Amino acid sequence: MKAENLRLNTKWLGRDLRQEETVDSTNDFLKCLARQGARHGTVVLAKEQTGGKGRMGRRWVTPKGSSVAMSCLLRPQFGPEKASMLTLLMGLSVAQACMRLYPLEAWIKWPNDIVVSGKKLCGILTEMEAEPGRIEFVVIGVGINGNFTNFPEDLRDKAVSLQQTLGHSIELATLTAAVLEAFEENYEKFCQTEDLSKCQEQYNRILINRNRQVKVLQSGEELQGVAQGINAQGELLVEKEGRTMVKICAGEVSVRGLDGYV
Repeated sequence: MKAENLRLNTKWLGRDLRQEETVDSTNDFLKCLARQGARHGTVVLAKEQTGGKGRMGRRWVTPKGSSVAMSCLLRPQFGPEKASMLTLLMGLSVAQACMRLYPLEAWIKWPNDIVVSGKKLCGILTEMEAEPGRIEFVVIGVGINGNFTNFPEDLRDKAVSLQQTLGHSIELATLTAAVLEAFEENYEKFCQTEDLSKCQEQYNRILINRNRQVKVLQSGEELQGVAQGINAQGELLVEKEGRTMVKICAGEVSVRGLDGYV
């Protein structure tokens, strides 16, 4: 995939773009560029990622030419307490891009897993460097299983690729451009209100947890209830028995269906 073939229709996201053959982690690579002064909207793409990172310390490996592996640099004006919502915003953008391009249903498993055919398609990791009250930069890493089909045995019942779903390979450059275009549009809406109010309805419409019994695991404690959707701050609203509503913040938390992944 060549950067010049992206045919981006963005105004600022990806206008500074780095294409690398192999990196350990696109997030780590872009964080180094950010510390050297890379500007808002810079994007790093890699054909191969050998040590990518997911949420909760999980590894995300990208064999050469198999998938979308990219990271986006933001230098926002809002405070650090709002940065976690950007992860949900990228999840929505990936799902929207997939459904615009392909005849499939893409769902979001809160906060940011993209689910196709009951399995995980995409991993997203947001990292931030900040001072009290001020964000220096945010890096959002995205890994999308595009043409990858040879999953390790322990992932075959959990992960899926677009090629497996569609029955044919896809153009990774086209998917990359669609995700960046969707995220730029959603991010500009976010900046108007500094919350998810302008994207909340779209997010909840494709939230696979919505109106389902879920089990929330956080800090060694377990909570069960019915997921009602997200609020404007991106918190998952879970109705416990007795109609008590609990707000779950994104972070080191796992949300699953009572019988499995979704």
